[in-house]
Amino acid sequence: MDKVEEILKNLNEGIEKLSNKEFSIYFFVIDTETTPVASVSYIYEQVKILTEAGYNAKILHEKNSYKDKQLPFIKNWLGEEYSNLPHSSIEDKSVNVNATDFIVIPELFANVMEQTVKLPAKRVVLCQSYDYITETLQAGKSWLDYNITNCITTTEQQKEHIKGIFGNKLKVDIVPVSVDDTFKKPTKPKNPIISILTRDQRDTVKIFKTFYLKYPHLKWVTFRDMRGMTKNVFAKALEESCVSVWVDDIAGFGTFPLESMKSGNVVIGKIPNLLNGWMDDKNGIWVDNTNIIPDLLAKFIQSWLEDSTPEEIYQNMEETVEKFTVENQVEKAKEVYGRIIEERIEEFKSTLDKYKNNNVEEKVD
Repeated sequence: MDKVEEILKNLNEGIEKLSNKEFSIYFFVIDTETTPVASVSYIYEQVKILTEAGYNAKILHEKNSYKDKQLPFIKNWLGEEYSNLPHSSIEDKSVNVNATDFIVIPELFANVMEQTVKLPAKRVVLCQSYDYITETLQAGKSWLDYNITNCITTTEQQKEHIKGIFGNKLKVDIVPVSVDDTFKKPTKPKNPIISILTRDQRDTVKIFKTFYLKYPHLKWVTFRDMRGMTKNVFAKALEESCVSVWVDDIAGFGTFPLESMKSGNVVIGKIPNLLNGWMDDKNGIWVDNTNIIPDLLAKFIQSWLEDSTPEEIYQNMEETVEKFTVENQVEKAKEVYGRIIEERIEEFKSTLDKYKNNNVEEKVD
């Protein structure tokens, strides 16, 4: 078999493997050092969806120690079905990627994009946090320079932001975040507890200290910092509280407010730098100045105690969350990854046709 025949054979086999789901999709994740991180949860959700759809999807981590240290945490945080998903380690050098494989790389890891540029696998950027796009990207470099032409993100606003940076040569698809039924309204009355989640811990401290200083008669109201909880404990805490506070200037999506809404909590939050598409003036109390949050909290607590919070806001919260179902996320994930795979098949077919045509021309000559 000459070289051209071998290439034709490999291309045909590649098309067959891609068509029959006989390939791997590797999702690169960081070791969060046993800290709950929403972006990692989203990645595990994608792997779970694709695994259940019949794909060979895997979590790809850097160190062998991930399985001993991080997997028990994943089991406790997200559940056993997530810790039991396939995992592969780069350190043990058992990962052998082929041209039919895919590697999904978070936007933060431009170094991984550069290091994998010579691998035959198709690489896709997963951009959940637009603010991290340039964090490790070399000045003057683009994802396109690393032969990456596909990106998946979570909102239309992030999609437009990404295309504004990289141009139309980058194909950007959306797989939305979902809020599952772990989050629900309580059957018992809520308690005078304020659930608070901020990107900067200093904002949490500033808000609750200011609140108690300005409104000493409300010192009996409890603030609950939502960091570091397992998913079930997190959901239970939202069930118990009556209002949520959210401050995250660089949020790409904003899962916490939606989880709060599904749990029946009115959200008082700071408008992030990039709008997310679901936020409006009817489904929460949104401000552009963190300093006024303690005042709004005091006002809300008073109305809640008097049972005079407008019912419309709760109705609008329900309508907002209804758009982010697990079913919708599963459907979009299958659609988007399926389309990227079909594009890869077409690339193989196009290359196959070129080799066939060139070979015919040589024989004619």
